[in-house]
Amino acid sequence: MNLLSDILTYIRRIIKSPSDATITDNLLIDYVNRFWLADVDARLQLFDLKTTYQFQTSPGVDQYNMPLYSLQTEGTGTGSSSISFYPVYQGFMPYCRIGGVSVGFYTQRSQFFQYWDNYIQPYETVGIGNGGATYTLQIPFAPASQTAVNQIPSGILRGHVDITGIVATNQNVDPPITAAGPSSNFQQIPVTSAIPAVYFTTTDATGANVIVADSGQFLEGNVNYGLMMRPGPAPFGNVALNGGYSTTSNTFNYNTGTATITFTDASGAALNIPQGQQINAQCYYFNPGIPRAILFYNNVLTLRTVPDTQYLVELEGYLSPAAFLTSGQAIQFAYMCEYIARGAARKILSDTGDTEQFNFYEPLFREQEMLVWKRSQRQFTSTRTQTLYSQGNDRGTMGNNYGVGTP
Repeated sequence: MNLLSDILTYIRRIIKSPSDATITDNLLIDYVNRFWLADVDARLQLFDLKTTYQFQTSPGVDQYNMPLYSLQTEGTGTGSSSISFYPVYQGFMPYCRIGGVSVGFYTQRSQFFQYWDNYIQPYETVGIGNGGATYTLQIPFAPASQTAVNQIPSGILRGHVDITGIVATNQNVDPPITAAGPSSNFQQIPVTSAIPAVYFTTTDATGANVIVADSGQFLEGNVNYGLMMRPGPAPFGNVALNGGYSTTSNTFNYNTGTATITFTDASGAALNIPQGQQINAQCYYFNPGIPRAILFYNNVLTLRTVPDTQYLVELEGYLSPAAFLTSGQAIQFAYMCEYIARGAARKILSDTGDTEQFNFYEPLFREQEMLVWKRSQRQFTSTRTQTLYSQGNDRGTMGNNYGVGTP
């Protein structure tokens, strides 16, 4: 049973277009995707799309982007259509676990950082200008090296590229990885999507600030080396440092707190630092452990404390439906076929200005929407909402509804 083919047949009956000559299957599939991806999750929160998102933490990494679907394409040539990266999940629910233990879930930065604040280390003088542009610098309180393969005794927070920046690279790789040599990612990722966590600052001969920061991008072959940049104005003003990148130059080693960098001006040209001028460092320093709180903000999950090893993170959320871009691909839920068909046809009638047909079929579309929602409603209402006077599943335990210790 090819449910997508059935949907296309239903759409053609509604819009009175029985053949591919007037409107192609590819265009109909595009309308199906537009309704299924952009409209359904905003109109209905379906129980069938409720699921669990799981991932493993990386030692020393505190920020994780919401995952993205990869690029999907149907057809070839001028008849092809595609859907770019978009979030796999619509959002997350308050219930979440790390390492099998329930943890706090926040969606407001003010509340989260009230308890799990980022502490910026007082700036340290890590170098003195000698009239040149290239310097080897080390943050003195950083660990000399990792003492175990998969554990971090302490460390420095890493820069981050958010989900919009990942999309801008046109590669579904998180975090962005760049080969040694000059990088073009700095011209692709918006300034507002690169969130630095390590800064080296000084002053040039004119008295202007000179700033180098980590970029949230990492060196191919060793993700402990973060690529440094010269921050610039929005939208695409960040500049790669002069001379490109390697494990010895223009990257920051998060394990040792060391960097050999070449200061640059706004154009990317090497910039000499005056003799005797201080070069300072700023960063966030942390003691790692088992995370006990999650902030979901800007499509990014931030953990506190920073994990010292791999931990399983589990969150409840609503899945964004996958695109139906291949005509031979089955649709997940057969009971929604007519609803999807009427929703896609509704968009076509609206775009073509056929208001008479639109108004005629609108009550039938609403009827199908209520029938689809009824299935989810039955599931949502099968569990009683707990009140002060109702009894949950924790009777006889600490914190039950009847009071502590009541049998």
